[in-house]
Amino acid sequence: MANTALELLTPQNCQLIFIDHQPQMAFGVQSMDRQALKNNVVALAKAAKIFNIPTTMTTVETEGFSGYTYPELLDVFPGQTLLERTSMNSWDDQKVRDALAAHGRKKVVVSGLWTEVCNNTFAFSAMLEGGYEIYMVADASGGTSKEAHDYAMQRMIQAGVIPVTWQQVLLEWQRDWARKETYDAVIQLVQEHSGAYGMGVDYAYTMVHKAPQRTRGAHSALAPVPAK
Repeated sequence: MANTALELLTPQNCQLIFIDHQPQMAFGVQSMDRQALKNNVVALAKAAKIFNIPTTMTTVETEGFSGYTYPELLDVFPGQTLLERTSMNSWDDQKVRDALAAHGRKKVVVSGLWTEVCNNTFAFSAMLEGGYEIYMVADASGGTSKEAHDYAMQRMIQAGVIPVTWQQVLLEWQRDWARKETYDAVIQLVQEHSGAYGMGVDYAYTMVHKAPQRTRGAHSALAPVPAK
């Protein structure tokens, strides 16, 4: 039997779920800088938008405890239905199970809060009961301590969950710089969200390719970077 974990992620073979990216949940995150976490979550969402990845978004106790989903995340998917629930485990909610099934893809990329609770329980249940293959985006998920996040990731990896990072997912979806239909959008996303990598792209624009748009005037119109 083929090992499907060896298959690269493509825009055609996976779907994405965001679990509980809400302020009260973020307040409890101590495993990484919260602003960096939000940056990574929004970047992953923008990547999904570029590649038309089917996306599910869940919330828990929005008005009773957790608050409303990050507006920056909602801006990426205007009009997206938020699947509200009460259980800590998204899998317990029939609406979530139905949404995943409707997308018809067994590889599920996961970004959520908190790693040791909502991510863990969803991953195990989706694998056990739904037969899904879970790709946990470690740097777009957060736990209540570094130990909580790290041990939760280890526990999931032992159970067969595949750990990834948001930029790894983005570049796996792009795969080939000759794919011009997504090239410019991916480069712009890298510039906005990828830290040192994005700075390197800016350096290439200004110092190597002499793109004037990046050195003066309005910077929103990006000159294409020559393909590799």
